[in-house]
Amino acid sequence: MSRIADAFARLRAERRTGLVTYSTIGDPDLPRSAEILRALDRAGADVLEVGVPFSDPLADGPVIQRATERALAAGGSLRSALATIADLRPQIAAPIVVFSYANPLLRMGIAEFARQAAAAGVDGVLALDLPIEEAADFREALAARAIDTIFLLSPTTTDARIRRAAALGSGFLYGISRLGVTGARDRVASGADAMARRIRAHTSLPIALGFGVSRPEHVAEIGGFADAAVVGSALVSVIATESGSAHLIPRVEEYVRWLKGAGRTDAAERADGRPVRV
Repeated sequence: MSRIADAFARLRAERRTGLVTYSTIGDPDLPRSAEILRALDRAGADVLEVGVPFSDPLADGPVIQRATERALAAGGSLRSALATIADLRPQIAAPIVVFSYANPLLRMGIAEFARQAAAAGVDGVLALDLPIEEAADFREALAARAIDTIFLLSPTTTDARIRRAAALGSGFLYGISRLGVTGARDRVASGADAMARRIRAHTSLPIALGFGVSRPEHVAEIGGFADAAVVGSALVSVIATESGSAHLIPRVEEYVRWLKGAGRTDAAERADGRPVRV
């Protein structure tokens, strides 16, 4: 069983909502981005998404765009991401997913990327803008190295494409609960429940839901209809705010513990009748 499958099996056994965290390699600099990944693991993040900085992050809002700019200036890249993961893998228990636009992967070459990712200990890859219709060879190259291919689904994804993503994907499916670019919000999108139900109708893979998560009650709410919540921009905002402070790493750890620990209750239930805990 892969680390990702094992993590979601454990969440289900514990009747707990998972937390997937996103941070950008190289933000605010390479050494501290590695420390941040260690802190996220210590704080109990269930899956670590490691963002590869890219010059044209079209799906990202201003918070992650600025993080990408800082990371690129500090030497962040696909190669530095893989090198950092290789260094950290023995120290980190959580599964690690490389989160990247397709361009850096294609520039390295898919076969070579799969080889290096496997050697580094990468558990899954999400190529943000890779069309599902063109992903078969990509998925095959990763599967040959026992790496999960994770697909991103939006409210405008057709049922046919959801079925295709479910057939090709492994590990989990990542649903975005609203249209637009990344960014923290005050509340979970009104269509999040319906989005999760649409995906669930076509797959037994775990579902992680993101875009806008920033508070523990968001994690608890998402746990009512999905297996995990994804926090990105809100966490990156903490990193940006504390980047000049000696308290950066403790604040990151504290924020993730807050997301996971507050609002714990056995009264709430998922749509499938299982109690929700975060």
